[in-house]
Amino acid sequence: MAERIVVALGGNALGKTPEQQLELVKSTARPIVDLVEKGYEVIIGHGNGPQVGMINLAMEFSANKGGNTPYMPFPECGAMTQGYIGYHLQQAIQQELERRGIRKECATVVTQVVVDENDPGFRNPTKPVGSFYTKEEAEAIAAEKGFVFVEDAGRGYRRVVPSPIPKRIVERRVVEQLVEAGDVVITVGGGGIPVVETAEGLKGVAAVIDKDRASAVLARDVKADRLIILTAVDRVYVNFNKPDQQELARMTLEDCRRYIGEKQFAPGSMLPKVESCMEFVRDSAPGATALITSLARAAEALEGKTGTVITK
Repeated sequence: MAERIVVALGGNALGKTPEQQLELVKSTARPIVDLVEKGYEVIIGHGNGPQVGMINLAMEFSANKGGNTPYMPFPECGAMTQGYIGYHLQQAIQQELERRGIRKECATVVTQVVVDENDPGFRNPTKPVGSFYTKEEAEAIAAEKGFVFVEDAGRGYRRVVPSPIPKRIVERRVVEQLVEAGDVVITVGGGGIPVVETAEGLKGVAAVIDKDRASAVLARDVKADRLIILTAVDRVYVNFNKPDQQELARMTLEDCRRYIGEKQFAPGSMLPKVESCMEFVRDSAPGATALITSLARAAEALEGKTGTVITK
């Protein structure tokens, strides 16, 4: 039986504009198809930070200029990014599969992710989105729409949205069916569209889910053998950028807890990646492992030649 892996693509694998991204994903597709060629079942998650900000900003700008563009809620902006990033990725991956004579399909699943409406993150929004405003403009919009704004490094005021913890992938079974049919699947784009459960059904909420955490939940729920989080470095380091910097080939859950206690991992960078790996390994079958490495060396990392492996 083929080994099932969930790959979480970092922002360096995507572009900040549609034109840039169309070119960049051609390079992104090659190491992903390397994994397919080696016989792995591959499921791909990705971020959407620059892209959702671009769409939100464009919609906001047009609406504020008095045009006919309606205000676009944040969940819908997230869904748009899933569609267009998925389209670029699946096109590039499909072309690379065909170039190598691999008879597989690649599809994107627009994915909803359930979060808890009582998640503490909703009481403390931290994720900046959209454009900059003066204090007066921000106060007027906050009064009209109920948005939360914060001052951002002297550049003005920006809206902030919550970043709740993902609980469940709504389209999990669809993803499993596609993978079992032999397809390559792109899902939980941007961490998924955050939804809460209500008496009337699922309802989208203005929030951003961390894509590594969403990928970890997906990997757990589809019973993946490995979670691979791809980033800009080949391995995780302690004492990063210091004279005694040390790369780590392996970490146990206990090692991870110790290094986190020592504040070895930056909160906005490596920390959520390590925590996501820990959650997957902790909640999965005994042999499941997580791996942090670079996109270019993902196949080598699976052979143990590089990367940092996290085990129980």
